[in-house]
Amino acid sequence: MTLVYLVFMGVLDIFAAEEDEALCQMLGYPEFPLLSKEGDVTIGGVFNIHGKTTEPPLSFTDTPQLLTCSSINLREFRFAQTMIFAIEEINNSSLLPNISIGYRIYDGCGSTLSTMHATMALMNGQERMVEKSCLGQSAVHAIIGTSDSSTTIAMSRSTGAFQIPVISHFATCACLSNKKEFPSFFRTIPSDFYQSRALAKVVKHFGWTWVGAVRSNNDYGNNGMTTFIEAAGVEGVCIEYSEAILLTSPREQIVSVVGVIRRANSRVLVAFLSQLEMEVLLEEALAQNLTGLQWVGSESWITDTHLATRYSSILDGTLGFAIRKATIPGLREFMLRFWEATFDCRWSPHKELESWQRQCSGSEKLEDINNPFTDMTELRITNNVYKAVYAVAQSIHDLLTCRYAKGQDAIPFLPLRVILTQSNFFIVKCSGERIYFDENGDPEATYELVNWQRNQAEEILFATVGYYNASLPKQKQFALTGTNITWAGDPLKMPLSVCTESCLRGFRQAMIEGLPVCCFSCIPCAAGEISNLTDVAECIQCPLEYWSNEDNSQCVPKLVEFLSFDETMGILLASFSLGGASLTMVVSLVFFRYRDTPIVKASNSELSFLLLFSLTLCFLCSLTFIGQPSEWSCMLRHTAFGITFALCMSCVLAKTIAVVFAFKGKMPGNSVPQCSIPFQRMSVLSCIILQVIICVLWLALAPPFPFKDAAYTTEKIILECNLGSATGFWAVLGYIGLLAILCFLLAFLARKLPDNFNEAKCITFSMLIFCAVWITFIPAYVSSPGKFTVAVEIFAILASSFGLLFSIFAPKCYIILLAPEKNTKKHMMGNSR
Repeated sequence: MTLVYLVFMGVLDIFAAEEDEALCQMLGYPEFPLLSKEGDVTIGGVFNIHGKTTEPPLSFTDTPQLLTCSSINLREFRFAQTMIFAIEEINNSSLLPNISIGYRIYDGCGSTLSTMHATMALMNGQERMVEKSCLGQSAVHAIIGTSDSSTTIAMSRSTGAFQIPVISHFATCACLSNKKEFPSFFRTIPSDFYQSRALAKVVKHFGWTWVGAVRSNNDYGNNGMTTFIEAAGVEGVCIEYSEAILLTSPREQIVSVVGVIRRANSRVLVAFLSQLEMEVLLEEALAQNLTGLQWVGSESWITDTHLATRYSSILDGTLGFAIRKATIPGLREFMLRFWEATFDCRWSPHKELESWQRQCSGSEKLEDINNPFTDMTELRITNNVYKAVYAVAQSIHDLLTCRYAKGQDAIPFLPLRVILTQSNFFIVKCSGERIYFDENGDPEATYELVNWQRNQAEEILFATVGYYNASLPKQKQFALTGTNITWAGDPLKMPLSVCTESCLRGFRQAMIEGLPVCCFSCIPCAAGEISNLTDVAECIQCPLEYWSNEDNSQCVPKLVEFLSFDETMGILLASFSLGGASLTMVVSLVFFRYRDTPIVKASNSELSFLLLFSLTLCFLCSLTFIGQPSEWSCMLRHTAFGITFALCMSCVLAKTIAVVFAFKGKMPGNSVPQCSIPFQRMSVLSCIILQVIICVLWLALAPPFPFKDAAYTTEKIILECNLGSATGFWAVLGYIGLLAILCFLLAFLARKLPDNFNEAKCITFSMLIFCAVWITFIPAYVSSPGKFTVAVEIFAILASSFGLLFSIFAPKCYIILLAPEKNTKKHMMGNSR
């Protein structure tokens, strides 16, 4: 309630003063700039020239004392001097004729409170009382600064309502790109939206999938690290730990963070820290001798020469993105004017010296000095300050050109925010560098990947080893220059930072429940699957005609399987086939030699020779089933099989009919009735023609063809003859079976006819063997895999052929060769007794 009362009373006092005096009066005390110069147009500047602040004790009874700033930051002082240099350069140029630019530079001291004091002073001026309305214009037309995101956010929120442009040279928080929240903010340094993604790409490029992270616990660090973690997740990189510190954090917290880093397994540390907080962390890391880590840094500290000099033992081989280096002609000479600041001495002996100061002797050599203030070798952020001043000047030039064209000579209140948004110009002195702001007030996102390397004098150099350009396509945004990189620990060996060692080729990653995706087990790919890269999430299924090799690293053609002449089974079957054909030919020669004997005449020599010929073909046709299937062999093997066996069965059927005619006829002196010979020939021809018709239809409509069966077995391809039409195949086989059944029935009916030599008995026995073989063949053929299917078919052909040969011709050959006394007509007619 007390606070509300004080605010209410203060408001009443303001209204009362306005009514009584009609004046605008400042509350409190004015803030005065550290450096200033009057001009027609005034640019404000806020830099953290001091890095630390000491807060005075607060009391409800006394007016709070001013903050005390300490620990001068020469780098920030160089930024301030660069701003002055750029303004003087512009004033001496023709960019703004008859217009001078002044400046007011304040010290932000790295504190949001000090920065807000400076911001209010830049907007209000130093006058305690103004004899006009408080609705006048701001004391400055634009503000350059500050060097960190948190203070810049506070400044931009205050100045945005008054449309005063704030152009930062070093505030990279992606949140500042929000034009609804920061309508008057611009910057000459890219947003962390791009840097964070660039860092994620670098980490992934070098295979570091298990990294630690430390950030500043402010807008800069928190927003930047959040974006990095999101981008790292997309790239497949996991964060082992993420710690946060502040410049004002107690030492116990810093010690704890260094302890986390020391105990972690990851060997790569991404540090999204400001330069001052990085120094705090490194002091404790130095105290605990934390070495061997591969540091990956953000642009805020990656090119800081002070850190490189003091902490080189910890930061050797550091990688990180920096703003592109530039050259500003004349800047070094301008800086060297500040003799006292350079040598930390005083010229006047009448002034009391501080404990850290000394009397200038005049013998100092400016050329020998090398500190953050005079170091012109790494003009990166300094160049951003230079560009920011030129952006304001160019905008003023564009605005005044427009005003003068309309005949308005007076300098009006400058709405630079609109003009800055449209800025697109070149700074010729800086190698023709182009300056522009996009719709978010951001410049083009381009970075250099720098690597901390030592020269022969053991000094740290910031070597450019790569580039990142967000305006290019994703595949081309990041590229290395080919320059050798120095690594932490072993300078020549890139460190390894993974939760789990890489899964080799032939293995895949398997997630472990409860752990990040970067922690996994390596499981061998299943048979038929491969992984030809390391660390794959899924194995690749080999194409149908391929199979995985022994280590599952590549797909190789499957073994091709077919019944060949080179393997044991093929050799045996071919041998039996040729042996059967040879034996059949021997029988034919025996019959031909003894063709005039009664037993040969009694067995119908014409049909016997035709049957022996067909049996020879049956034996030989099995050879067409051996060897690699081709289009012609597939058609030949099945049609040859069908026709030769049909011829064989036709001959057997004709012989059976002849036996029946011989014993049922009225002419006892004749073995074969003469009228039956044409009938035998016609029956054989008719049976053959019918089978030929079936085969022709089969070949014409759906012929057999060679086929690669890769689905039956996983490890090999079976080369076989596809039947084309199963109906055609079973029709051929069924027709042969029909002939065999007819032969069996007729022979069975004639088996008891009176005679010592009754061929019907032999035919009956042969048909029993034939039918038994082929009935057994059907289930064996259907169930046999691969080349065994062909082997079963060949076996059936040979077995049935041998059955016919031995059953029908073996008894006759026995009598002819071993029992010639039985080879008489009397014995044949049963009159031998």
